[in-house]
Amino acid sequence: MSAPARALAPGRTGSLRASARRVWGLMYRHLALYRRSWPRLVELMYWPVLQMVVWGFVTAYLAGVQHGVGSVAAGVLLGGVLLWEVALRGQMGFSISFLEEVWSRNLGHLFVSPLRPQELVLALMGMSVVRVLVGVVPAVLLAWALYAFGLWRMGPVVVAFFAALLLMGWAVALGVTSLLLRFGAGAEALAWSVLFGITPFAAVFYPVAVLPEWLQPVALALPAAHVFEGMRSALLEGVVAWGHLAWAFGLDALWLGLMGLVFARQLRAARERGALLNIGE
Repeated sequence: MSAPARALAPGRTGSLRASARRVWGLMYRHLALYRRSWPRLVELMYWPVLQMVVWGFVTAYLAGVQHGVGSVAAGVLLGGVLLWEVALRGQMGFSISFLEEVWSRNLGHLFVSPLRPQELVLALMGMSVVRVLVGVVPAVLLAWALYAFGLWRMGPVVVAFFAALLLMGWAVALGVTSLLLRFGAGAEALAWSVLFGITPFAAVFYPVAVLPEWLQPVALALPAAHVFEGMRSALLEGVVAWGHLAWAFGLDALWLGLMGLVFARQLRAARERGALLNIGE
C-alpha cells in the first residue's frame, strides 16, 4: 500500500465506524420502544400467526376432503402464506419505523444531526429485518408444530426466497416513504395497504398461468411472482427453478434502484420546501 493510501485508510475506517454508530443509534431508538412495551411485540407476531392459523385450518380441511391432492395443496398454501408474510412484514417494518419518526415529530431533528439519508435507509432496513424475524419465525415454528409443515423442506433455497421477498418489501417501502415525503399524513394508509393490493398479481396461491393473458406480464414484472413460481417448483417437483430465482433478484435490483432514486428526489424536495418539520400535520 502506498504512503497516501496508508494515510487515508485510518480516516476511512473511522468514517465507517462513525456511520455504523449512527445507524445503530437510530435502530436502538426503535428497539428501545419494543423493549419496554410488550403490546408492541405481541402486535408484531399477531397478524403472521393469525394468518398462519386460519390458512392452516383451510389446508387441514382440504387435506381431509381430498387426501392426495389436498395434502399437496395444503403445503403450497401454507408455504405461500408464510413466505408472503416476509414481504409484508419487511415492507411494513420499514414504513412504520419511518412513520414512528413522523408521529414523534423527529424527522427535523434527525436531519440536523450528522445522520445521512443512506444511513437512515440502512437503519430502517435493519429494523425491518428485526420485525420480520420477530413476526414470521414464530408463525413458521407454529406451522411445523400444529400442521407438520416446515418451510425448510424446500431446502437451502428457502433462504434465497426470503431474501428476494425482503428486498421487494424494501423497494415497495421506499416508494411508500417517498409518497409520505411528498403528500404527508394523507399517504399514511398506504403503509398498510400497498402490498395487500399487489397480492392478486403476485401469484402467492396460484400459478401465473391462472391469470388472464393480459395480466400475466404484470405479474411477471413482480419479483414475488417468480419467488412463488420457484416455491411451487421446489415443493411439488423437488426442483430449484434457478431461472425464476435469477429473475426475482434482477427485478429486485431494478425496483430498488428506481425507488431509491425516487426516495432521494423526494427527500431533497422535502428539505428544500421545509416539509420535514411539519410532514405529520
